[in-house]
Amino acid sequence: MSTKFKPVPAFATEAEERQFWESHDSTDYVDWSKAQRVRLPNLKPTSAAISLRLPVPLLERIKIAANKRDVPYQSLIKTWLAEKLESA
Repeated sequence: MSTKFKPVPAFATEAEERQFWESHDSTDYVDWSKAQRVRLPNLKPTSAAISLRLPVPLLERIKIAANKRDVPYQSLIKTWLAEKLESA
């Protein structure tokens, strides 16, 4: 049995496309049974590694706080920095 799919509309902006897919089911537009896995090995990471020197006692306190929350300490530092910037 052949299913007729709706054509995917053209979008002027990424925001317009995002809004469309938030309110529409992709199975009406895409035949997911024909989907293939894709690898994108040349994508650049969206984060940058930095070197940050912290006093050992401060780092130990951060690691303890992260352990209590069951999260990696670097993730906790990123979360705290983001929260601080949001409130600034």
